[in-house]
This record gives sequence, C-alpha cells and structure tokens, in this order.
Amino acid sequence: MKAKIIPVTAFAQNCSLIWCEDTMKGCLVDPGGDIDKLMHEVKEEGITLEKILCTHGHLDHVGGVAEISAKENLPIEGPHKDDNFWIEGLPEQTVQFGFPPTESFTPTRWLNDGDTVTFGNVTLDVLHCPGHTPGHVVFFEKKSRVAIVGDVLFQGSIGRTDFPKGNHEDLIHAIKTKLFPLGDDVVFIPGHGPLSTIGDEKRSNPFLR
Repeated sequence: MKAKIIPVTAFAQNCSLIWCEDTMKGCLVDPGGDIDKLMHEVKEEGITLEKILCTHGHLDHVGGVAEISAKENLPIEGPHKDDNFWIEGLPEQTVQFGFPPTESFTPTRWLNDGDTVTFGNVTLDVLHCPGHTPGHVVFFEKKSRVAIVGDVLFQGSIGRTDFPKGNHEDLIHAIKTKLFPLGDDVVFIPGHGPLSTIGDEKRSNPFLR
C-alpha cells in the first residue's frame, strides 16, 4: 500500500490518498474539504478511486465526503455508527466554523471493531477507538505496517475529549489496548501534524506515561 498525505481545510487536516500498487485502485481517507485539490492529486497519481473511508464524523474530516461520493459515485465506509449524530449535524457545523456548506450523508457501510476494508489487493483492519468521538475508527494495513489513526493519537499528543460524547478514559484505553499492541515499528498517519511511530509515542508522549 502506498499513501500520500494531502492537508485540507483551515484546520490542516491530513487527508490520506491510499492505493494498491498492483492495481492502482485506491481510497480517500477523511476528505474534509478542498475537493478540487484532492481530485487533482488522484489524477496526478493515476489512481482509480474505489471508495471513501471515514475515521470519524468531525467536519474537517468529512466535509467533502457527500460531494465526492455523489460526483464520483463512490461508496462510503465508516465511521462506527455511534458518530452518526456528528454526521447528521454537518450543516450546523459548517455554519459554526465558517466552512463552505456541506450535506450530511449516510455511510454505505458503518464499521465495527474487527471489520476489514478492501480496495485493490489491499486489506485494512478496522479498530474501534472511541474517546475523541464515540464512533472513531482506525485503519491498519499489516503488510506496510501503517495505521491511519485520525484524531486518536498525534506526535506528542492525543485527541481532544471535550467535545460532545468525548471521553478521556475511553481514549487512553483505546490507545493502550488497540494501538500499542500493533507494534512499536508501526508508522501512523494522524489527523493533523507529522507522522510518528507507536514506539516513539509509548516512550515519549507525555499523555501516555
């Protein structure tokens, strides 16, 4: 699996363009906005999109989902259904944060812990990691040892838990029981900021000591 990080929106959210090198079929993970920019990158890399993946329902992660899905006729997979209230509230979120208008949507498939997502010859494991939001999921590709973790974990920090239905204890539990066991060598793509590894965060992240 190959991955290209494309920062979008005023929140510099890391949208991930991921694809299978064998088939050049891929996905956009968390296309939060700047749709023309995203589709330009898809075309530049020569990728055929198969689906859209969502880690959670916050505006900066899903603001472009409905429009891209409609224009490209793509199914939407994720997040977990406990984030449905965030997705249903997207029109209100756009007004609150001054974002371009966006529609709510219903995922083609809600995801649960232990599910898998496929595109091309690639299989992603789904980990339900609540805390930042109740329905947050993480995508893990075993062969490349890469995890796309949304706003669960960052380099030197963790996701906020002061949003509606956020829970600090749930977040710490998810990081330690779902992400840490993946292995110290695993590189993760966070929802914002630079990449890191699970091992580096276990050793030095002040929120996880």
